[in-house]
Amino acid sequence: MSDDEHSSGSGRLLMGLTWAVLLLALWQWGRQVTEVRQDLSAPATGDMAAVGRPPDTELPPAARPLGDALPQRIDIPDLGVRAPVVPRGLDRQGAIDPPSFDQADTVGWYAGGVRPGAAGAALMVGHVDTETRPAVFYKLSSLRPGETVRVIRDDGRVAEFTVDDVQVQNRDRFDARQAYGQHRPGRAELRLITCGGTFDQDSGSYTANVIVSAYLTGTGH
Repeated sequence: MSDDEHSSGSGRLLMGLTWAVLLLALWQWGRQVTEVRQDLSAPATGDMAAVGRPPDTELPPAARPLGDALPQRIDIPDLGVRAPVVPRGLDRQGAIDPPSFDQADTVGWYAGGVRPGAAGAALMVGHVDTETRPAVFYKLSSLRPGETVRVIRDDGRVAEFTVDDVQVQNRDRFDARQAYGQHRPGRAELRLITCGGTFDQDSGSYTANVIVSAYLTGTGH
């Protein structure tokens, strides 16, 4: 990939995430009060749309939150995802600084927030594509309520989360509290976010974000 292509691709993801991550202040407030290109056949399209919960889907009870520990890997069996997790901060524009496109199969965890498995909502982001191929969260929108996300932590424990909501939120209808706030007080929750919708050539950004919400339902080793 040329330097120009890499720069263009990096800019696309950053622009797709910046509008959402600039609302991190609202996410932190919410805790207290409670990139697919069209030619790659994006799996997530449309305006704000909740996949919702099928009527016959029974979700397990929430497990007690764990103590603090750093995430090392994320496994999403239904998507075939098994990816390393790296801590990320914010860039000079106030957006989460995602893994580089050389690490398109790596997931970034916002290290200024909650650690996965602890009480609150932990935030993870990943690329949906590069200039030439799908990336780690390419199939994220195909997750369904009841499916499992596992986060392997550096204390030797595995935080097992159950998906309870999948949304594609159009950027002009973005709900920061729904995306970043804790949905139920006292739970350990997880948000997985990537770009969705279509890539708007005029604005140079994606039209939506895919947001998967999950909550802690068990632990393993």
